[in-house]
Amino acid sequence: MDTVKSFKGYGKVDEHEDLEFRRKTRKRLIIISVSVILLLTIIVGAVVGTVIHKSKNDDDGQNEQTPSSSETSVAQSIKAVCSVTQYPNSCFSSLSSLAAQKTTDPEELFKLSLQVALTELSKLASLPTKLIPKVNGDPLLVLTLRDCQTQFEDAIDQLNMSISSMQVSQGEKLLSASKISDLRTWLSAAITNEQSCLDGLQELNSTTAANVLEELRVAMKNSTEFTSNSLAIVSKILTLLENLDIPIHRKLLDVGSDSDEFPAWMHPDDRRLLQETGVTPDVVVAKDGSGKYKTIEEAVVVVPKKSVKRFVIYVKAGMYVENVVVDKSKWNVMMYGDGIGKTIVSGRSNVKDGTPTFSTATFAVAGKGFIAKDMSFINTAGPEKHQAVALRSGSDLSVFYRCSFDGYQDTLYAHSNRQFYRECDITGTIDFIFGNAAVVFQNCNIRPRQPMSNQFNTITAQGKTDANQNSGISIQKCQLVSAGANLTAKTYLGRPWKPYSTTVIMQSTIGGFLDPAGWISWVSNVDPPTTIYYAEYMNTGPGATTDNRVKWAGYKPTISATEAAKFTVDSFIQGSQWLPETKVTYGATL
Repeated sequence: MDTVKSFKGYGKVDEHEDLEFRRKTRKRLIIISVSVILLLTIIVGAVVGTVIHKSKNDDDGQNEQTPSSSETSVAQSIKAVCSVTQYPNSCFSSLSSLAAQKTTDPEELFKLSLQVALTELSKLASLPTKLIPKVNGDPLLVLTLRDCQTQFEDAIDQLNMSISSMQVSQGEKLLSASKISDLRTWLSAAITNEQSCLDGLQELNSTTAANVLEELRVAMKNSTEFTSNSLAIVSKILTLLENLDIPIHRKLLDVGSDSDEFPAWMHPDDRRLLQETGVTPDVVVAKDGSGKYKTIEEAVVVVPKKSVKRFVIYVKAGMYVENVVVDKSKWNVMMYGDGIGKTIVSGRSNVKDGTPTFSTATFAVAGKGFIAKDMSFINTAGPEKHQAVALRSGSDLSVFYRCSFDGYQDTLYAHSNRQFYRECDITGTIDFIFGNAAVVFQNCNIRPRQPMSNQFNTITAQGKTDANQNSGISIQKCQLVSAGANLTAKTYLGRPWKPYSTTVIMQSTIGGFLDPAGWISWVSNVDPPTTIYYAEYMNTGPGATTDNRVKWAGYKPTISATEAAKFTVDSFIQGSQWLPETKVTYGATL
């Protein structure tokens, strides 16, 4: 009733009104009670929901922490891997875009870097062809762009080989010591091929060529950097694995055995072919018609593509005036003749008459595993025609045994990959051994000759452009003697062609023809970059004294036996892994 009274208000109410009022009041109380219950239900539900939501968020936060931590770990691994490259920013950005792979393994990141490099390099494949209409019919520039086309295709092949080598069976390690060597070689060669395109355009020295050069240089920036990044990563892979506390498989540390034979990558059958007489050839070439073919080019055409079996071509004595190309699809070719000065391949293509240096070669070989024995390769263009190559080799694991190479400027173009020359004669004037292969000359006769009256001689011009390339020129136990008594021109052991040029002369005899300075700069009176590596070790003869040699920061007049050993057949070109198969004699160490 107190409740009823409280609702009477301020005036008088009659009985009927009071009953009605009570009925309405009960109705209101029921509504209020139900509302309160609903309200409490809502509040409790909200509280419970909030708790559950918070709990879920906490759980989600924990679940998300793992990928977040993983992403941080991936980023840290990529940063560590890219820190060893010359282009860490482009390395990090290109690999981070593939972070969805969620890998922190340096070997897997290296594999991804190869894919990045190949993708970018493939964009260049058709560019030289597209540029040809822009050069106004300049014939030399057109030919140079066609060389670029070949060089880009070769670089793409080298990237593809690198990627294919990373396809391994279940449980097999991605990398081993021999595979690291292969990868460094192929990636070095890919960079060399790209650079060769630019070199060819640069030597034309015309406004149109300069414009094309700049356009290509810009277009090639990413591919050059990405390939360099891959090379740096594989070159430092052991250090990376150690720094990231990843167990190093013993296979990574395997090394070839010491041997005083030819490099171990030569198959025993190939050794026999080089050491024995009376080898049975697959085809015979003879000018007099006594063989199956009269020209070498005809014989090369029938070589099976990418053959794993050795294909032997015997070239009988005679002068074969032709320009021969053993292209990259022709593997494991052996070509032998009747001896130096008897079986001769001769040409005269040269820059002065309108052929780019790369294509002037009388004999050019790119297919891997090439062997030549008892032959002569000559370019007869003469000194006045400037660059004129007798032989150009980009053949990996190639051997030249008891051969001669005769020309003037740019006689022997050791372009790229691993090469070995034994008991060969090499004659020329300016830069007559040049290129960016990993090459060892052993027991060879290296013979500078008299150039034109206003010229000097440089025996070598090495072209290493990247700190991580495994390339360089090693001249071991050779005879450096003048080609004739009339040599009066100033003559030097070489000049650094590129920022990381690497050349070592060791255990060789140097004649009195050599200028006491020993070496000369590429640009007159300008010291080369400090990043070059030039050295001499235990040479003899009247030209071997180093007292008055150049004072370059990158030149070492003497090095230790340990340092010199890095440029032997076994260390520099991993000879014990492939040369034994060729049966050619070689010294593996110092």
